[in-house]
Amino acid sequence: MTQPVKPPAPSYKRVLLKVSGEALMGSGSYGVDPATVDAIAVDVAAVARTGVEVCLVIGGGNIFRGVAAAAGGMDRAQGDYAGMLATVINALLMQNSLERHGVPTRVMTAIHMSSIAEPYIRRRAVRHMEKGRVVIFAAGTGNPFFTTDTGAALRAAEMECDALFKGTQVDGVYSADPRKHPDATRYDTLTYRDVLANDLNVMDAAAISLARENRLPIVVFNIHGQEPFSRVMRGEGRFTTIVAAG
Repeated sequence: MTQPVKPPAPSYKRVLLKVSGEALMGSGSYGVDPATVDAIAVDVAAVARTGVEVCLVIGGGNIFRGVAAAAGGMDRAQGDYAGMLATVINALLMQNSLERHGVPTRVMTAIHMSSIAEPYIRRRAVRHMEKGRVVIFAAGTGNPFFTTDTGAALRAAEMECDALFKGTQVDGVYSADPRKHPDATRYDTLTYRDVLANDLNVMDAAAISLARENRLPIVVFNIHGQEPFSRVMRGEGRFTTIVAAG
């Protein structure tokens, strides 16, 4: 019997990796686990050394979440600005880990703080990546009421990335949270329309819409484990791909 031939992994020249702030907590319930940050940095470094141009967006939910603060009575805009500053902290920690592993890295922020990071300038960011540097985009879009998922989709579109990779706590997209609903259905592929129509908890609607308008594939995978980003880039392991219909 003829064995099915596995299709070759897609070839990517430039990609954006979105990592949630919660992913940096490791087994903790708050803050940053240095070993987890280092493991992700090693994985990103391995991908960058293959010649793929890599940029990152890291959330700040491990330190501060503006939506939760607003629910407790804080002004939503102020809460979101505090959340943006949390993403800068995470970006600086990731930069430190990447550079300890020999990968030149630049942090660019949507809010100017020139003492610690470069201001976001699209053409400069592209040039950094062309020179083999990893670029970490921090402080979201610089505007309240926009999530880091939306910021990631925006930066991926601006950088003309071939795909947006989202590292999460589970190995793809499910019909419900598999940690709470063991019988949830897991999807290998979805369309943007599927995600929006079924209100699947992948990224917010603004991020999905941005990706759809720019025909930007989204690959969702578990960020934990043995170099999962590298494996997914090779088309290995379990992940969900979100693309345009047909």
